[in-house]
Amino acid sequence: MSELTLTVMRLGFLAVLWLFVIVAVQVIRSDLFGTRVTQRGARRADGGSRPPQQRQQQVQQQPRHQQPQGGGRQRRNAPTKLVVAEGSLAGTTVALQGQTITLGRAHDSTIVLDDDYASSRHARIYPDVDGQWIVEDLGSTNGTYLDRNRLTTPTPVPLGAPIRIGKTVIELRK
Repeated sequence: MSELTLTVMRLGFLAVLWLFVIVAVQVIRSDLFGTRVTQRGARRADGGSRPPQQRQQQVQQQPRHQQPQGGGRQRRNAPTKLVVAEGSLAGTTVALQGQTITLGRAHDSTIVLDDDYASSRHARIYPDVDGQWIVEDLGSTNGTYLDRNRLTTPTPVPLGAPIRIGKTVIELRK
């Protein structure tokens, strides 16, 4: 074997060895420090051009008196808004207009949770044909709790009952 071939093989082996070391260090680093979660990107309805405070005000200014879609009648004590009571998004309000509300870390969720205990697609809240709102856990790792009870099936949400996802508490209010 020529000297040139042997040198090329040594350099190739050295490059593969360094690549292995770099990948191993990255895996250890991600295990120690966790994965990087980007800031809540609300690039949904408004294209992400406004600061989060203005987007939050826009959500709060939506009409509250609309009836649910789908031909169902709105009951007398039916909730009209979803309020984040605790967590990093405390004070955020979403008007209930008959649409499904998704909760999780994914950027296309209705409410993007910046919570280490939330899954990317954690739970959803949707209206029933009777006008009740139903909460459903979407197979999350840490679970969704309604009044301290872990959800295993889609469950109707009473008015004011706390829905806990990690450190975030959400309530349906009038």
